[in-house]
Amino acid sequence: MHHTQRARSRGPVAAVATASATAVVGALLVSCGSSASASPTAAVQPPPAGAVFDYQIGEPYTPASDVEVVTRDYTEDPADGLYNICYVNAFQAQPGAEKEWGDLLLEDANGDVVYDDDWGEAVLDIRTDDKREKIAAKVNAMTDTCADAGYDAVEPDNLDTFSRFEDLIGEDDAKAFVRLLADHAHERGLAIGQKNTPAFSTAREETGLDFAVSEECGEWDECGDYTEGFGDDVIVIEYDEQAFDKTCREYGDRLSVVLRDLDVTAPGDDAYVRETC
Repeated sequence: MHHTQRARSRGPVAAVATASATAVVGALLVSCGSSASASPTAAVQPPPAGAVFDYQIGEPYTPASDVEVVTRDYTEDPADGLYNICYVNAFQAQPGAEKEWGDLLLEDANGDVVYDDDWGEAVLDIRTDDKREKIAAKVNAMTDTCADAGYDAVEPDNLDTFSRFEDLIGEDDAKAFVRLLADHAHERGLAIGQKNTPAFSTAREETGLDFAVSEECGEWDECGDYTEGFGDDVIVIEYDEQAFDKTCREYGDRLSVVLRDLDVTAPGDDAYVRETC
């Protein structure tokens, strides 16, 4: 079965609580084995700012002649001659893959596995150092697949899972976990993107992330939150045409902005939509 994550339509996350800097740094020191350092790492390069972008996490297809950057699922080959970003589902299990994760799935107070019901995905339990390291080992194996295939960067999805389950997962857990992924990506020569989660954009010394991939920042008036931390190293995917037009007016001369259909289909599908500023 094709391991892809459909695009996620979401709401703003301004209500997410902020963990103390001391707790975050402490978690990072334990889980990463070293103190946080500034990013991006000199050995890796984020996607070129403002480049023409295509989001192909549904089904890969031949990019248009002007496309410079493309994102594809980690099970697919990168596009020849372009800057390629590799998509992995990092904070949730693919539907039907629960057995692959064993006791690394998040459970509620009743001992039931917690699901993101919008996508039928079990949530991964990143609340302890031990489990973070075990989950990271499995996700990093996907990153290794990306690196071996010739990708330039990795995009770990569902960083914002904690914001949907605030009573169980803290944002400090998410930061500590994504730092494990960032350190490994850098070791493999890959840049790593922050997927959504605008509040993390100014926490790059903690997360180690190099660029941002935002869904619907124009829709939710969040694009400025991403540029505050990442400058022009921001890729924007909009799914609503009016929001896309607005984002192009405000940021189209600086950022990579694309309009896609929510199911990120390929040309030939009746639902296919793709426009750039």
